[in-house]
Amino acid sequence: GDTVALRYRDNNSGWVIPFHGYIFTKKRTKDGWIDVTAYDQLRYFKNKATYVYSNKTAAEIVRMIANDYNLSIGSIDNTSYVIGSRVEDNQSLFDIIQNALDLTLISTTNMYVLYSDNGKLYLRNVNNLKTDVVINESSGENFDYSSSIDDETYNDIELYYDNDETNKREYYNAVDTSSMGKWGRLRYTESIQNPANAKDRANKMLKLYNRKTRKLKVTNVFGDYRCRAGASVIVQMNLGDINVSNYMLIEKATHTFSNGKYRMDLEL
Repeated sequence: GDTVALRYRDNNSGWVIPFHGYIFTKKRTKDGWIDVTAYDQLRYFKNKATYVYSNKTAAEIVRMIANDYNLSIGSIDNTSYVIGSRVEDNQSLFDIIQNALDLTLISTTNMYVLYSDNGKLYLRNVNNLKTDVVINESSGENFDYSSSIDDETYNDIELYYDNDETNKREYYNAVDTSSMGKWGRLRYTESIQNPANAKDRANKMLKLYNRKTRKLKVTNVFGDYRCRAGASVIVQMNLGDINVSNYMLIEKATHTFSNGKYRMDLEL
């Protein structure tokens, strides 16, 4: 229940507090070592709730939930896209917000990330979180690279709506026969609450998901507190089937402080 902060001295920025949160678990061993698990205020987004809302943007939904749970707010970017109506019944707060962000991504192709920094909530467009950190073959101890059509790759999008007035199920499809010829049929099916603009949504989802996914993990890289999930780093590497020289998005960052050294593992 106590609060805890991680503080370290950065050569360029002075004292930095990359983490501020609350102790949820404390363990003690026979020889006196204490192991502490702490979470920032995003931990409370695991709570489940029911929300019925209409004509709200994802940013407004984040503000609404944060106010309901008395959470401190930092910078919230304008997500612009207005969600007509939605019922979220007994869902985690994480899922409620993620659903709104997914709808925003599909409709605008803009990706937003929710995070906590020094005790405050932030919702930022990933384009506003680009860093000048450069990753190349000599940056870390090792790297693993994979390309796949087995993870979030779809060339057949099927949305369906159960119409209570007609007692019929309505389908809205978007397909790409060209990639089907190469990869076979990779179908994504989803139930929708509102059929308005469903065909356009299916087309936008096809454009978003009809491609290979590429993932790169670099380990034991020199630490930089700006490298959090949602931020981007510059990658300049020959990965065998592709030469990369552009920004890549961080999906997961693990920062390790040990014996006066600061290192991080990045999944991109």
